[in-house]
Amino acid sequence: MAAATITSKGQVTLPVQVRAALGVDAGDRIEFVEVGKGKFNIVAATRSVKELDGLLYRKGRKPISIEEMNAAIAKGASRSR
Repeated sequence: MAAATITSKGQVTLPVQVRAALGVDAGDRIEFVEVGKGKFNIVAATRSVKELDGLLYRKGRKPISIEEMNAAIAKGASRSR
């Protein structure tokens, strides 16, 4: 298990095996995502928006218009009230 110490300034140096597993290097960003009381996941936040291209693509699924998206959002919002 990797461990680190918090400095008096609140800084932490990530151990080399953690940096390697996250695929991060000096200057890269990470995010702390709360998953429970006192528990966080560390996520690399250095990916390019371009890497999202095609992420939601499913063969055979037809694209929907902005108007259809807005209607679905409005319908969902009206149910939550």
